[in-house]
Amino acid sequence: DLPNPPVYSKVNPADPPIMTLAVTSTAMPMTQVEDMVETRVAQKISQISGVGLVTLSGGQRPAVRVKLNAQAIAALGLTSETVRTAITGANVNSAKGSLDGPSRAVTLSANDQMQSAEEYRQLIIAYQNGAPIRLGDVATVEQGAENSWLGAWANKEQAIVMNVQRQPGANIISTADSIRQMLPQLTESLPKSVKVTVLSDRTTNIRASVNDTQFELMMAIALVVMIIYLFLRNIPATIIPGFAVPLSLIGTFAVMVFLDFSINNLTLMALTIATGFVVDDAIVVIENISRYIEKGEKPLAAALKGAGEIGFTIISLTFSLIAVLIPLLFMGDIVGRLFREFAITLAVAILISAVVSLTLTPMMCARMLSQESLRKQNRFSRASEKMFDRIIAAYGRGLAKVLNHPWLTLSVALSTLLLSVLLWVFIPKGFFPVQDNGIIQGTLQAPQSSSFANMAQRQRQVADVILQDPAVQSLTSFVGVDGTNPSLNSARLQINLKPLDERDDRVQKVIARLQTAVDKVPGVDLFLQPTQDLTIDTQVSRTQYQFTLQATSLDALSTWVPELMEKLQQLPQLSDVSSDWQDKGLVAYVNVD
Repeated sequence: DLPNPPVYSKVNPADPPIMTLAVTSTAMPMTQVEDMVETRVAQKISQISGVGLVTLSGGQRPAVRVKLNAQAIAALGLTSETVRTAITGANVNSAKGSLDGPSRAVTLSANDQMQSAEEYRQLIIAYQNGAPIRLGDVATVEQGAENSWLGAWANKEQAIVMNVQRQPGANIISTADSIRQMLPQLTESLPKSVKVTVLSDRTTNIRASVNDTQFELMMAIALVVMIIYLFLRNIPATIIPGFAVPLSLIGTFAVMVFLDFSINNLTLMALTIATGFVVDDAIVVIENISRYIEKGEKPLAAALKGAGEIGFTIISLTFSLIAVLIPLLFMGDIVGRLFREFAITLAVAILISAVVSLTLTPMMCARMLSQESLRKQNRFSRASEKMFDRIIAAYGRGLAKVLNHPWLTLSVALSTLLLSVLLWVFIPKGFFPVQDNGIIQGTLQAPQSSSFANMAQRQRQVADVILQDPAVQSLTSFVGVDGTNPSLNSARLQINLKPLDERDDRVQKVIARLQTAVDKVPGVDLFLQPTQDLTIDTQVSRTQYQFTLQATSLDALSTWVPELMEKLQQLPQLSDVSSDWQDKGLVAYVNVD
């Protein structure tokens, strides 16, 4: 049987936490703080929509520790199994019996379950000569922790660290907002000496990125309208395609809501790119309608004739652009999941812009354009007319030269194609560029025979060095064996950097500087890598790349792992080469006679 019921969670184990909280106390022991956090805080946060898993690091559950006196047990003729059976039997939380009456049955319960070390000391484990033998007579009973080989620190203060991971597909911003809204309520239910601190919040950088993209979208719309006016040099003719931009984007937002898309970096990037596309069709329609108005046609007739004449061209252009996006819709794996929203958003914006260009744009042209408005020139129009005439004349001369030298033109085109192929071959390739979101994950490795006390001391030495860096804002660290830390000679670190506008260096330079500083601490190896908002790994690793070496026997692995490690460490392209193969620990062998 399992000691506890199994826990089911829907998370990616390699996905970094969306929020890290530290719970500290200046008056209460860590065992009581952990019990309070596990029963009050963690359970409440786990119930928030979008939260997939809340894990506690450094949590030392309260327990009663019994240290038997072997001589006392032997003198009384008892065994350790006798003591264990007595403790187990006395601590069963079950009904004590029942009372059955003619009409009702009553279940009996009692408050006989022991909670403190003093109560366990009075536990009777046996009788000899009619006299009771209590647990305190044969053992030292004291209040302690269930696992004393666990420890976590927030900066330099011991703490209980809570890592909150989201469910796959959950909106990270709304989940983080819900957690922050609940924190004041949770804090009020805790004692005054207990403090809850938000150490890291991944949504801070995500919000900044989304806000920047929104600003760029607004800037793109403004620039597009300005460019339209620069070339059309007519206010009514500028207003008409200017309406096409917001209407196309609003229509795209409506489709996004229907498809349950979110406003994220990819969808906003699609809308930003679409801003340039959505005005193209409208400008082509306006130019064709204006041509008929300048020839003397009435605005309504010119709108009908101009839109009808150019309608097929608009439709063909629209579907040719959408055809380019079709491969993105059917891409598989993680890339397909990423770019599907991007492709659909961009395709919808282009399609809606075509509808607007063939309906609203001709109607506005019929109402707002006339021969007088097109002929009317302001000071800017007159000043820029000569400049555009020179540009058109220069283009004509250049086009004539190209047409007069067809073989040279084709040679330049082929050379450009070959150069593009060469650049494709030699340009470095990757899945996504390294992101600087202000959080660094680290693993501290010590000799395999290191004890918990020794590892905790080394961790504090490394923490002191890291916190001296001017780019570091806070640090959380964990020592001990749990679900994410497999061995006692390793420790987990999370380094939270200051915002980009408050530090001089990017995350890669900070990592290099920290590793150089920690190299001065003897007996430890530090592996650091920046956390990424997008992860495709399924487990936490020390370095950016990992692979598995398999063999049919341990002897083969013990032979090939060191040789492979040695060869990899000789490659100049690689750094921080490590392995989880550990066969250098101290082992004491007991030969039973």
